[in-house]
Amino acid sequence: MTSESFPSSGDEPGAGPPQLSGLLDVLSVAAVVLNVDGRIVFWSPQAEELFGYGAQEALGQYAGRLLVHEEHLTSVVSLFTEVMETGRSWAGTFPIRRKDGSTRLVEFRNVRLLDDLGDVYALGLVADSTTLQRVERGLALCERLINQSPIGVVLLDPDLHYLLVNPALERIDGVPAEARIGRHLRETLPFPDVDTIESALRQVLTTGNPLLDQYAVGRAPAHPDTEHAWSLSLYRLEDPGGRVLGAATLAVDVTERHLAATEADRARRRLALIADASARVGTTLDVDQTARELAEIATPDLADVVAVDVLDDVLACRRAGAPDRGPELFRALAVKAAHPTVALRAADPAGDPAAYDSDRLVTMCVHTGRPVLVRHVGDEDLRRIARDQQAGTLLARAGVHSYLAVPLIARGEVLGALDLKRTRNPLPFDEDDVILASELANRAAVSIDNARWYQSVRNTAVTLQRSLLPEHPPHLVGLEVASRYQPAQATSEVGGDWYDVIPLPGDKTALVVGDVMGHGIDAAATMGRLRTATCAFADLDLAPDEVLQHVDKITRGLEHYIATCIYAVYDPRRMQCHIANAGHMPPALARPDRAPRLLDLPTGAPLGVGGIPFDTTTVNLTTGDLLVLYTDGLVETRHHPIDQRLDILLSLLNEPDRPLEETCDLLLHTLRHPDDHDDVALLIARTQ
Repeated sequence: MTSESFPSSGDEPGAGPPQLSGLLDVLSVAAVVLNVDGRIVFWSPQAEELFGYGAQEALGQYAGRLLVHEEHLTSVVSLFTEVMETGRSWAGTFPIRRKDGSTRLVEFRNVRLLDDLGDVYALGLVADSTTLQRVERGLALCERLINQSPIGVVLLDPDLHYLLVNPALERIDGVPAEARIGRHLRETLPFPDVDTIESALRQVLTTGNPLLDQYAVGRAPAHPDTEHAWSLSLYRLEDPGGRVLGAATLAVDVTERHLAATEADRARRRLALIADASARVGTTLDVDQTARELAEIATPDLADVVAVDVLDDVLACRRAGAPDRGPELFRALAVKAAHPTVALRAADPAGDPAAYDSDRLVTMCVHTGRPVLVRHVGDEDLRRIARDQQAGTLLARAGVHSYLAVPLIARGEVLGALDLKRTRNPLPFDEDDVILASELANRAAVSIDNARWYQSVRNTAVTLQRSLLPEHPPHLVGLEVASRYQPAQATSEVGGDWYDVIPLPGDKTALVVGDVMGHGIDAAATMGRLRTATCAFADLDLAPDEVLQHVDKITRGLEHYIATCIYAVYDPRRMQCHIANAGHMPPALARPDRAPRLLDLPTGAPLGVGGIPFDTTTVNLTTGDLLVLYTDGLVETRHHPIDQRLDILLSLLNEPDRPLEETCDLLLHTLRHPDDHDDVALLIARTQ
């Protein structure tokens, strides 16, 4: 046998003092061998440490006389004789005398030995009683701490095989200790991230640095339907000499804390979602935009697939009261998915109407005005969710497993429903989701209701406005005209801008552009009255300043209204244009051989101010000249100086021979923005 057959103990010559490596070293057990006469024939180094005598002092001496007080000698001799004669071992606690005369209480184990020659000896194994009691107490405490601990304890060898599993861990995960001992860690670990746990343990074994309160979530075999959370603390085990024995894992079930933290996190996210919805939903008075904002907010935090469906009658403002029976015609305003999915093909395209029978869940939702929750969707549920069989098949392919519809209710009226589906999110909808979805739906419903009524009023105003604007006369002498009216966008109300082209005696033509200050139906109605008055006075063939004076008197009789106006009369025989201005933007003049410019006219006071005369200015024109009349909505913005905008207008008129319709489109496309807050009347005339 070579020296490589055993691991090095560290006590070779020159290796320094021996290191403690086991329980016997901790106990420092001394070995003493006596012959039949009671003389010491073997004396271990531990005996020298325990009794104080060196080997040369002890060997050959009578053990009783050397190590025992006289009052105990008779008893010791009797016990020795009994062991030697009967072969029965003896064990007990006994006081011994040390070389320095002091007494020490030791634990004895006496055993009879027989060698190959038939000679009999007595072996005494001796340990300090105090040390032994301390170790025994420590072992007992450790055993009880492990076995009685409410915390799961696992001891693993350096290769991560189970050495010990305490009863608490058996109760925690339901796996008995005998099913684990000797097996590898990953064979029974209930965590899906077993690689992470194993890597952490190997790190602890390598570095010796403990890892505390490592969070792990999984499903224990004892509770396969319930997710549990554990706090794991990992540390390395070493013997007194520093040899790595393995690793210990302490496991505490923190499921309640995990659930509380999860619920708190959900509550924070719900509040954040509601706060986000308050800021992002209803930013415009546009029904479609509001629905899109709601769908975007609900995706993906609340649902994987979201649809906002509004009753078609509600959008048309034809419905009064809550529906309660029969099929319903919905119009999908917005559809949104958190990820690519065939479920979008099952949804109604945004803007298209779709009829749903009374047995459909979304119809039940609007009929009852209450949420409809299907936690776990089955085949029969899909039939009642989808509009038809094909859509149901697509929803099944998409993996729809949970469904929720909440009504959109504003001012006591059911407008439609917020339709929510989960595909990738593994959790089913619950009551908290119902509350959150209802809160989002209620907030959005008010905005949708405001937008649909605003849209109705706006449509009425636009219809009135357009009905009051003129049709171009079929033929004008010496003049070609083009015009546009563009209402303000959905963020603002329709104003009172107008234009007019009025044939006059003597082949003359009156060109009018005006702007009633104000918005809505009242402004449109006022505009109609002023246009009628302007036409009436124009028929009298009055000068432009006189026409404005008469209209000014009428405007003063209209409560709270004033207006600006440009009134021009073109005489093709003299190639002259007579213009009067009532507080309006100056016309632009573009000529084939000159740079476009703004006409320098006396501004005058707006109509309705009263008491201020108007002036008529005569402008000589030539064939091909372009006269552009417009309201301030074409050039005024909230973010640019008016001079800069007027310069842009003139730059767009550098080709006066461009077709008039194209020029109108160019001006509106370049100068107007979708969010502009004012409407525009534009009238362009070219001399011939």
